[in-house]
Amino acid sequence: MDHTIVKLLKKFKTNDPFEIAKQLNIDIWFEDLGSGTRGFYYRKLRRRFIVIHNGLDDEWQRFICAHELGHDRLHPGISAFWLDDQSLYNAGKYERQANRFAVKLLTACDTLKTNETIRDFLLRNQIPEEMDRYFI
Repeated sequence: MDHTIVKLLKKFKTNDPFEIAKQLNIDIWFEDLGSGTRGFYYRKLRRRFIVIHNGLDDEWQRFICAHELGHDRLHPGISAFWLDDQSLYNAGKYERQANRFAVKLLTACDTLKTNETIRDFLLRNQIPEEMDRYFI
């Protein structure tokens, strides 16, 4: 996972998941997905799509984009859905990996400052509080 993130950073010179997805020719759509789904990734006829719930705030949209980008990079050929509440607390192996990928990608260009708490570091990098446990 770390190697994959380093390659992305070197190639695209950014950790912005929207910019990386654009450069990888992954279409991003913002749609009303209802209250139970924040976003999902899928492939169809060699085209790749990330769909993000348009009712989320910017912090969550950014995180979901990074999460779904994780599915694209780590789980090729698998369309994975990000489901609300239940998957946040009972996430399967692929969901946990995509969450870790998102946190690592979004914090990759930054370091913890002296006397800074992990929560403050993650807040500064716009990581939703529910995802703190994926910071390693």
